[in-house]
Amino acid sequence: MHTRTLGNSDLKITPLGFGSWAVGGEWKFGWGPQSDADSVAAIHSALDHGMNWIDTAAVYGLGHSEEVVRKALEEWKGERPYLFTKCGMLWDEQGAIDYSLRSDSIRREVEQSLRRLGVETIDLYQIHWTADELEETLEGWAEMAKLKEEGKVRWIGVCNATVEEMTAMIAIAPITSLQPPYSLMRRDIEADQLPWCSEHGVGTIVYSPMGSGLLTGSMTHERVASFPEGDWRRNNPQFQEPKLTENLALADRLKTVGARHGRTAAEAALAWVLRRPEVTGAIVGVRQATQVKGLIHGAELKLSKEEIAEIEGGK
Repeated sequence: MHTRTLGNSDLKITPLGFGSWAVGGEWKFGWGPQSDADSVAAIHSALDHGMNWIDTAAVYGLGHSEEVVRKALEEWKGERPYLFTKCGMLWDEQGAIDYSLRSDSIRREVEQSLRRLGVETIDLYQIHWTADELEETLEGWAEMAKLKEEGKVRWIGVCNATVEEMTAMIAIAPITSLQPPYSLMRRDIEADQLPWCSEHGVGTIVYSPMGSGLLTGSMTHERVASFPEGDWRRNNPQFQEPKLTENLALADRLKTVGARHGRTAAEAALAWVLRRPEVTGAIVGVRQATQVKGLIHGAELKLSKEEIAEIEGGK
């Protein structure tokens, strides 16, 4: 795959990167049971197919996702990919989730992530969720800028932020990247965040480009009904009626257009996201090594204006 420069950084990232949310296993926002062996194999397959970055977070699996990433890279013989992780979500011994962007909390978190990942420097360190109070977000951002100066992290970014929050943040330190949700199902960033990022030279790496599985072409009403108890999607409105039927119709249109190119619905969904020049890369969640082949060509698939209109409007 070709590479693109991420924002103001020297990171040359591939259009697709490996998403490590599901490989954390079972926790409050988990995807159900997940084998570490399957996760390691999936990471290796993604790297074998050219992806050069892995996105994870401290809270995924309550630290377990970062540990699985470390294991996968210890067994990997190729060039080490970029490692992106996140801070701001905490947990206690009972697995209860809390949030903090206070400077002392972020400093503790980065040390823990460095240890779990087995590295001396994190390539991209991101605020996972901004705080309810802007003052706390800015306190955390100032501390992340210090971590960058100290060399503990190379670049700093933010996830799930508004234009107003980012405008205040860049007065303290430059933002390398924004990580928002973006897919055919969730297009709100087209109005504000994407134009702002383009104007300010901020890279964009989007998550859930395949709608957390809904746009892959392999989801059905029956499969959704059989999600295990530990799968967070059971309580997501996008997986409940009336949205479920609407989203599966989107997937059918993606499947139709993708088939014309010999590609999957998932690859068409990725191509639709990557059609925007503001989108530097898309995060793909992979749980099995065999899934990578049905995703990887989304980085090179080019959709015509007519096909984009067909996907969006069912014409």
